[in-house]
Amino acid sequence: MSSESDLDAANVARSETVATFDHEPTGPLSRLQHALHSSPSLVPLIVLVLSVAIFGALLGGKFFSTFALTLILQQVAIVGIVGAAQSLVILTAGIDLSVGAIMVLSSVIMGQFTFRYGLPPAVAIAIGLAVGTMVGFINGWLIARIKLPPFIVTLGVWQIALAANFLYSGNETIRAQEIETNAPLLQFFGQTINFGGAVFTYGVIFFVLLVLLLAYVLRHTAWGRHVYAVGDDADAAELSGVNTRKVLISVYMLSGLICAFAGWALIGRIGSVSPTSGQSANIESITAVVIGGISLFGGRGSILGMLFGALIVGVFSLGLRLLGADAQWTYLLIGALIIAAVAVDQWIRKVSV
Repeated sequence: MSSESDLDAANVARSETVATFDHEPTGPLSRLQHALHSSPSLVPLIVLVLSVAIFGALLGGKFFSTFALTLILQQVAIVGIVGAAQSLVILTAGIDLSVGAIMVLSSVIMGQFTFRYGLPPAVAIAIGLAVGTMVGFINGWLIARIKLPPFIVTLGVWQIALAANFLYSGNETIRAQEIETNAPLLQFFGQTINFGGAVFTYGVIFFVLLVLLLAYVLRHTAWGRHVYAVGDDADAAELSGVNTRKVLISVYMLSGLICAFAGWALIGRIGSVSPTSGQSANIESITAVVIGGISLFGGRGSILGMLFGALIVGVFSLGLRLLGADAQWTYLLIGALIIAAVAVDQWIRKVSV
């Protein structure tokens, strides 16, 4: 009996020993790695603060003026709105190369339906928003239902939307004076409001509110958790009861709708409806997302990080311009930041391995 009791005690002790794991970070570098893993937006926030501090030290009041700081927000508003759409897609481990084309096509639809067909601007805007949502639905349906790769689908839709944009508009620009006289609602996002001595456009306000709304939705709703789950492991999400097809289609539809709003904001920004504007928005949005710490592998990141990433690009662009540096230095530094952001992401991901 004594030997059996000893054996049972040994088995219990052994099982308790096997079940004990120590995953606590042991050094400062490891603790930093875990902190960045739990708060992905921390890296771009640190870079943004350092960038502002460096350019502020070099330029002084010239950089910290109200005009300069609000100008940064105005410059990044369009890219930021499109970046919000791109963030949703990349969080599902996808990518959308058609965001810029959807934005421009939607703006052209709004302008043409107003001036070619004589529809009220509000109706034309609604049609433009619907077109953007429909293009997003096509992207999502081909990816979720037909199982085509997101890169290939959105690359094809980008070319189709771009061609449709030029064919439908006849490559004609609707001038700002015509819009201002006959359809000022199209320029709504370009109107300004004075707040505490700072001048903001409605486009900037919409951009900030959109990011805050999406941040709340992604963090505090079931749909937001499903977006992260699909991006982290679609098969596991499917097994746990998540309708991955529905989530993907809804993400691409919402992305298309946001891009259509970006098209409306683009009219306000440049004043006119131009089929050649905003063609680089797809690359610029991916840049903001990557620098913002959202993983290209999906399932990790914060849309607030995208906001910081867009602001970093704006700070570098304006700071170097005020210093009188060649514009190519901006591209060089932004390129270096992109590579560094991906390298940091790879390092942070090792925490979960």
